[in-house]
Amino acid sequence: MPVQAASPYAGSAACQPCHAGEYEKFQKYSKKARSWKSVATMAPKLTQDELRGCYECHVTGYGKGGFVEYATTPQFADVGCETCHGPGAAHAEAGDPSLIGKPTMATCEGCHNESRVRSFGFKPLLHSGAH
Repeated sequence: MPVQAASPYAGSAACQPCHAGEYEKFQKYSKKARSWKSVATMAPKLTQDELRGCYECHVTGYGKGGFVEYATTPQFADVGCETCHGPGAAHAEAGDPSLIGKPTMATCEGCHNESRVRSFGFKPLLHSGAH
């Protein structure tokens, strides 16, 4: 069995010790923190290709060293901190702020765009309380 490389992702729980307030607000108020529920609900009706399309926006780090499948990487199911801030394993280990990203509007538009959802009309939360 091949050895898997260490993931550049840590999972949102790794953020909690240093960012407890943000973590708690995100978990309590953000729909993103429960995005796997939508995937699980729709999965029986979707082809594997369609399901992989869902993973691109509804989980953390799909195809980039994060989410692979729920059975093996449940810590990356849901949209978590690293979906917007980028892989955080190095930051979580070192605590160095330069090792984690700061989201921009372009970050949001990776998922929040009209090509993915016809009339999305999302209200950017970049500066106001995504957490």
